[in-house]
Amino acid sequence: MTSAAYTSGSVSVSAGARGGVPAADQGVGPLLRGWREQRRVSQLELALRAGSSARHISFIETGRSRPSEEMVLRLAEHLDVPVRDRNSLLLAAGYAPHYPETPLDDPALDALREGVERLIQGYEPYPALVVDATYNVVAANRGILMLLGGVDEKLLAPPLNAMRLTLHPEGLAPRIRNLREWRGHLLAQMERDIALRRSQPLRALYEEVAAYPAPPAAPLDAPPGEEPAEPVPSFALPMRIEHEGRVLSFISSISTFNTPMDVTVAELAIETLLPADPATAKYLRSLMS
Repeated sequence: MTSAAYTSGSVSVSAGARGGVPAADQGVGPLLRGWREQRRVSQLELALRAGSSARHISFIETGRSRPSEEMVLRLAEHLDVPVRDRNSLLLAAGYAPHYPETPLDDPALDALREGVERLIQGYEPYPALVVDATYNVVAANRGILMLLGGVDEKLLAPPLNAMRLTLHPEGLAPRIRNLREWRGHLLAQMERDIALRRSQPLRALYEEVAAYPAPPAAPLDAPPGEEPAEPVPSFALPMRIEHEGRVLSFISSISTFNTPMDVTVAELAIETLLPADPATAKYLRSLMS
């Protein structure tokens, strides 16, 4: 799929190709077995979920039985296989893909695109962005733009990547006060995504950003670091970032679409940054007033 661009607010961003698929030449049986083992589900348990028998599941996995299209989709659903990889399973079984992959700038997705843009613009003055399966930014609001001041220009060239922007030493990383903790959180999030999606592009991105310089651990006898002016909630890890001489604190929340029927839509995620203290909220409102 060729790269296309659209604009959200004042941010022009890229909507490029996403994700990766397992090799379909293995045949559908080994692929299904791989997903089942990764999900740590026995043949019997999967059979009970799918209304089949352990014997039939075994025959499918060993290639002795060719599953119907309906059975492939049913097993994929019960194994929580990502939509993109469900298409790969169907192709490996000799069927046509079931889920389309519509370019984000296609008129068919106008309602989705406009709705998402209204959502993240309505979230202003707080930062919000939309990313794809490899964390490329496909839309962002002015709150995100505010945080990007001072980021090296090469990191702002399309396609913007949220992980690179955050963890690169010429990106936001030098301004994140709790970089060691926040970096660990983001890498763990990527590891979970890789386990779910088995995406080679995502793994390559993980290896790249994991190789960026990590902040050293504080020595045991080091004086305590600067405490925030307001208590930071303990229910979620905040990102504490410097901006124009003050420290802002945010809690991250990520939303996805329920029961997506399109690969592109399935791989979109909306991340919103909620102020973690009253001082941050007051400052952001003053910027947008």
